[in-house]
Order: sequence, then structure tokens, then C-alpha cells
Amino acid sequence: MTGYALTHLRHVALAVPDFDKQLDFYTHRWGLSVAATDGDVTYLAAEGSPEQYVVRIRRSSDKRLDLVAFGAADPAAVDALAEKLGRGGARLIGEPDRLHTPGGGYGFRFFDNDGRTIEISTEVEARSHRKIEEGESIPVKLSHVVVNSADPESTVAFYEKYFGFRTSDILMHPRMGNMMWFLRTNDWHHSMAVARGPHPALHHASFELRGIDEYMRGTGRMLRTGVEKIWGPGRHKAGDNTFSYFLDPNGNTMEYTTALEVVDEDSWHPHIYDFTRPEVADQWGTANAMDEFVAAKSFNDPDKGLFVAPPV
Repeated sequence: MTGYALTHLRHVALAVPDFDKQLDFYTHRWGLSVAATDGDVTYLAAEGSPEQYVVRIRRSSDKRLDLVAFGAADPAAVDALAEKLGRGGARLIGEPDRLHTPGGGYGFRFFDNDGRTIEISTEVEARSHRKIEEGESIPVKLSHVVVNSADPESTVAFYEKYFGFRTSDILMHPRMGNMMWFLRTNDWHHSMAVARGPHPALHHASFELRGIDEYMRGTGRMLRTGVEKIWGPGRHKAGDNTFSYFLDPNGNTMEYTTALEVVDEDSWHPHIYDFTRPEVADQWGTANAMDEFVAAKSFNDPDKGLFVAPPV
């Protein structure tokens, strides 16, 4: 897969005012486990993933997306990306160096064009993990992250220019134009997507479950325990993956999914899908309608961390 500067999505980090409820939600309901704790920061792992952690939560008076982390192949790739970003005028938070988060490694952070913090790393020690068993409705891994941008065309161009992300599919609206770009950095349909929104913010983070049965069991568990459902269960056309969207205690949208499409690089051509067509939003026809309520929840609150590096 030549042309990809990044190997995969590692984790997403959130700062939240209600830390205790957030921790309880992710460990007792969502199905993640505590990998490490350092004061007001907790690192949460997915049992099926070799990543040291897939979600980091930090106690803070401000709600924000602290960062999104991606992997690179080796230290030379990390250095080359830092040089390329600096040469292009992107703001580096620091030069590549040894990392002091769980698993260590080598990497750096920078601000993307919207001001969100991105971390690139390599040589992070793999976590001891296990195969998720049949019927076990907990996340296998972090699947993808979707961000909102008031200028999504520029954001997509930024990730294409510096990292070689490729567009797998685009969602469009007949009156509003292109609304969401699905971007891949390996053969998974998307590791990241960029949505048109009123302000930069986290749109949602998505977690892969073992299969359809485990996905439905997890969805049912969320409903039974009273977690606010936003949209689903259903199956998208773009990516062909299932979806159930829920709100965490601090108002971030989180998704259970499975069966995300794997792209054949030699034959794939991006589609432009009209998401006002019911079968595009949900092939199964089982989800509640995509309406203004669903869209507004996905816009999230304006991110208070833009162009401000997280303290950890």
C-alpha cells in the first residue's frame, strides 16, 4: 500500500468535566478496561487490540478533544513527517522525541489546519491482548474517528497532502453539496472521516465489535442500561458497516460498529452517495430517521482546545 505515510489509527484522547461518570461509562458499560492511571488521566484499552490504549480521558474544567493519535512505520517515517509538516508551515507542538505515555515509543504532536492536536508515533510497545470470544459484546479495537470541520475541503486536502490519505467515498446532499469524506490510510474503508459542521469538534469515535451478533448484544446492553441512543441500529452504505450511536456522559457521540469494508486498492473507485436516500443512510431500514436532532448531537460542542496543546 504505497503512498500511505501513516499505518493506522491508535487512540483518541478526551478532556471532560465529569471525569468520574466518564470513567464509569467506558469501563462498566462500553466495555473498555483500565490500562493505566496517572493522576487525573486514565488510559483505557480494548481487550482485543494490541494498542496500549484506545481512549484516554483527562479530568478538565473544559470539554475538548485532546488529540487523535496515528501510527507510523518507523522513526525515519516520523522524522520525515515532522520535517514535511514544518516545511509546509504546519505548527509543530514539539520535535520528535521519546514518548512518556504507556508503551513509550517515538513521536511528536502538531496542530492540523483546524487546530486540533494530532500525534504521530512509532515503536510503541504492543499490549498483551486476546481474542474476543463468540458472544462477547465488548470492543475489539478503535475502528475510526470522525471530526467536524467548518471548512472540510481544506481539512481533507491537509490530510491528503501531508499523509497520503485517500478518499474512499463521499456523502453529499442535493442542496448542500458534499457533506462527509471517508479517508483511509490502509485498506480499511476509513480510519478517519471529515464532516461538514458549524465548528471544529469531534463528530464521533467508533469501536469495532467481533461480529453482527456481538454488535447487536452491545447495542442492546446500551439500550437496557439507559444510555441515550442517537441513531441506529442500522447499516451504512458507505463502508458497509453497522452503526449504533450513543452519547457518553459528557455529550460525545460514540459508535458501536462491525464489518467495516476492506478496500481493494487496485480496483476501488470512490462513490458519491446521496445520503437523503434512505438506503444510503441505512441499508437495513431499521434505524430511526437521520433528522435535525441526530445531526445536532453529532455537531458536538465547539472544541475549546483548538491550537492549545493538551497538558499531557
